[in-house]
Amino acid sequence: MIENLHDFPDRRLHHFPDHRPRVTDAALALALFGCSLPGSMITLPGSAPAVPWWPGVLLTGVACGALLWRRRRPRVATAVIVVCATAVSALGYLLTVLLLGPLMVALYSLAARTRRRTANAFAFCAIGLLVSAAFLGGPADEPLILKLLGPTAWLLLPTALGTMTRLRRAYLEAVRARAEDAERTREEEARHRVTAERLRIARDLHDVVAHHLLLANLQAGTLSRMLPARPGEAGKIAVELAGTTSSALRELKATVGLLRHHTDRTTDADTAPDPTPEPTPGLAQLPELAASFRPAGLTVTLTTEGTARALPAGTGLTAYRIVQEALTNVTKHAAVDTAEVRVVHRADGLLVSVVNGGSASVGSRSPGDGYGLIGMRERARSAGGRIRAGRPPRGGFEVVVELPYDPEEPAV
Repeated sequence: MIENLHDFPDRRLHHFPDHRPRVTDAALALALFGCSLPGSMITLPGSAPAVPWWPGVLLTGVACGALLWRRRRPRVATAVIVVCATAVSALGYLLTVLLLGPLMVALYSLAARTRRRTANAFAFCAIGLLVSAAFLGGPADEPLILKLLGPTAWLLLPTALGTMTRLRRAYLEAVRARAEDAERTREEEARHRVTAERLRIARDLHDVVAHHLLLANLQAGTLSRMLPARPGEAGKIAVELAGTTSSALRELKATVGLLRHHTDRTTDADTAPDPTPEPTPGLAQLPELAASFRPAGLTVTLTTEGTARALPAGTGLTAYRIVQEALTNVTKHAAVDTAEVRVVHRADGLLVSVVNGGSASVGSRSPGDGYGLIGMRERARSAGGRIRAGRPPRGGFEVVVELPYDPEEPAV
């Protein structure tokens, strides 16, 4: 805090020309005008003044007054100052920095605010006029090399500095624009990742809840019908119902735990992470998934073709969730008691198909209606694959998904 207080006056002084441009220009004009009196009386050693001092001071005063417009109208201000400097040179004054100060400042401002071609045109035009006037009306005993090199050097220097200032300002502006664009891109990418993660978690929750609640609902309905007449079979269904709800709780715990892991990656010293995290579902869990539909009256046949290989976790999870959602839709909407899941390991990727042999759907909906198929398409697209669904020629409904092997993902 104390360091900031000490730096505050320096910062205000550093940014003062930008905050008070009129005051800065007025102070600069007064300072240059104060130099015009001694500048108008400088002569070569051993030479008497050829002209009185007051015309040079008057012309320099007009040039200093034109500096007040160097920000708003730099070309007009520079032209007026060039005319005044040419008149001073034609009257026979010795062209020194004290008299050329207003023109040097004007050329610097012009070069800092306009294109290089414009600044160079004004600079060379001013050099030509001053040198010509010095040759015609300057002191006769002044060496010719001073008449030529003096004005040229003093006028080219501020022009070059002004051009460098303009280029540096443009470079800094480009750097700032790139930094803002990069920051905006990072923010958009972060928002996109958050949105994608939310959609993925929403799909997981939808699949878990829809699958297990459907099975629990069917088992509960069967239990209520069998309990009065067949208590033994009802007890078995009650055990299966408890297993279904336990499985649902485990998968919900795993999904919510993953959400917590992405939300808060740091834990307190007294809070230990879960030592036994739930494994990510994949193709290895498909037999258990198929068996879970048996209490709901759906017999699922699982066949595997090709040489099995280790799959990336994302590809295995995507295939598992798509199969889960497709079988859930069959149980809900199709009047069938059988379904077939076919997994084909190909050289370029994984092909998974889910087919039911029914001919009619329940009500006006088919297994491909609603948000289920939308979620399956989103999953396949997120894994770089594609999916198609429809009624095959032999009847029923079919869902086929093709997923590529992603070598960049870790295989499990």
